[in-house]
Amino acid sequence: MRKYYIDNIRWTTIVLVVLYHVIYMFNSITNEGVIGPITSFHGQDAIQYLLYPWFMILLFIISGMCARFYLNGHSDKEFLKVRTRKLLVPSTIGLFVFQWIQGYFNMAISHAFTSFPDTMPKSALFFIMIFSGTGVLWTIQLMWIFSILLLLVRKIEKGRLVKIAENTNMAVLLLLGVFVWGSAQILNTPIIVVYRFGIYGFCFLLGYYVFAHESVIKQLEKFCIPLLVAAGVLGVTYTVLYYGENYAISPVVNSPLAIAYAWIACLAILGGAKHWWDKTNGFASFMTKKSFGLYVFHYLALSATAYGLVTYTSLPGIAIYGITGIASFVGGILIYEIISRIPAVRWCVLGIKKEKKNV
Repeated sequence: MRKYYIDNIRWTTIVLVVLYHVIYMFNSITNEGVIGPITSFHGQDAIQYLLYPWFMILLFIISGMCARFYLNGHSDKEFLKVRTRKLLVPSTIGLFVFQWIQGYFNMAISHAFTSFPDTMPKSALFFIMIFSGTGVLWTIQLMWIFSILLLLVRKIEKGRLVKIAENTNMAVLLLLGVFVWGSAQILNTPIIVVYRFGIYGFCFLLGYYVFAHESVIKQLEKFCIPLLVAAGVLGVTYTVLYYGENYAISPVVNSPLAIAYAWIACLAILGGAKHWWDKTNGFASFMTKKSFGLYVFHYLALSATAYGLVTYTSLPGIAIYGITGIASFVGGILIYEIISRIPAVRWCVLGIKKEKKNV
């Protein structure tokens, strides 16, 4: 039986990622790789503080849960093959085939082209654009690495951890937040700060070993209302306390308050979605099918639109916000629809294999 609440959490979180990136492109907190403020009012930046601590953690938990559901009916070899095609191929080969375009806009927005000498070979510039085009694909790169790690852990623990975690109660779930905070302090890359191997890897494994149990989700469902209230209080407190500071780097990103808010928010969303949103409809089904494509391509539509409007028009900031936001959603899905229909290219960029026709 399909777990619709997981589908709904995934596509809704991706929609929030798109919203976050629209605000991030014009934010007043950090100007690295973005256009920067285009309006005198900056209150919308608060949304970044409310979203950033938990939304990627939640996606890694969901990914771990889905890994468990898949491995319940498939072999390790099948799992590795599918994860490599869907995660590794788009985030490596896809960079050379298509995502270098994203690299171009990333460099244009950052004014990187003006910093290179005229004598730099075009081939070298192209390779820089390729790696600059990684963009949002860092997420699926990490998910592939954690999938390999999971296969190794499974061979070592031989199913014992799954049985132990089945009895996880609410008190233990709350206590796990301490270990999540500990994981946030380790294995963080110093320059590209999104690669938080410690916390994302730990939460991926928690998704597999803990949250994939129906009994654990029922615990969260039972306490979803107090968890949602606690998450709201922690989120507002965190935003007020740290507003104006860079929320994506240490010490803010891995502070006790940030992790407490992130962890309680994840627990609340899992329980709340199970309680109220374990169902589907036409729109939810559509978004479930298109969410991966929206995630992969939304930033290209966003950055190209934002760069074009700011560079070549004199529209007011509010109009640029609106047009860019619409372009991010519509353009992301439109690019997905085009690329997903081109043989070979769709395999390289999206990991979509050729469908076998029934004879």
